[in-house]
Amino acid sequence: MSNNEKTPHAQNSRRIKTQASSETLRILSNFENRPIHESDFFWEESGRPFFPGKDTDFNISHSSFLIAVSYASGKNIRTGCDIEKIRDRKSADEIAKDYFSESENIYLYEDSGFNLTRFYEIWTLKECFIKLRGLSIFDMAKVPSFIQDNNFLFYSDSSLPVTFRLYNIQNENNENYMMACAFEGAALNQPEIRIFSSSLCCKMTAEIKGKVKYI
Repeated sequence: MSNNEKTPHAQNSRRIKTQASSETLRILSNFENRPIHESDFFWEESGRPFFPGKDTDFNISHSSFLIAVSYASGKNIRTGCDIEKIRDRKSADEIAKDYFSESENIYLYEDSGFNLTRFYEIWTLKECFIKLRGLSIFDMAKVPSFIQDNNFLFYSDSSLPVTFRLYNIQNENNENYMMACAFEGAALNQPEIRIFSSSLCCKMTAEIKGKVKYI
């Protein structure tokens, strides 16, 4: 899969502060089994970082004090990830009405009312798809639906296989996070989740294998 227009790290140094923190570099060094430095990065036009000339892909997400990095190796492989702290958002239902599909909005409501955890499931899935594609948050409404008949179902816009995984993460303060990872490519490797802190509890809660919708 071809990348968008690529620009050297030196022209995008301001993005380093948020996308390539020292902790992120440490995590990527662990995956790569070599020291990773800021100068190793190039950037797609969208701001998506990558290693030039390597059959690997990675994606970075931050929420509160947690950093998530999805990592995949192999030809024509892409990945995206998003992590969000589960917290009350007064505008969550309005966001869902504006950016989620009708079936996703139905999924958000139970007998007890609006389900905040389900909101973050859909939000992180859509965010990781956007980051998989190197799109903008303004493309949120264009992301395909992840729900049909109140169950997870995703029709891919590509003939390449794509898999999404949802994780619930809890820290030592009993704060909960939702993380979604996407892996796309002709020969998907099993994604590896590495926990660098013994104080975190990470549990996969759902796996969604994208289907190709033939018309």
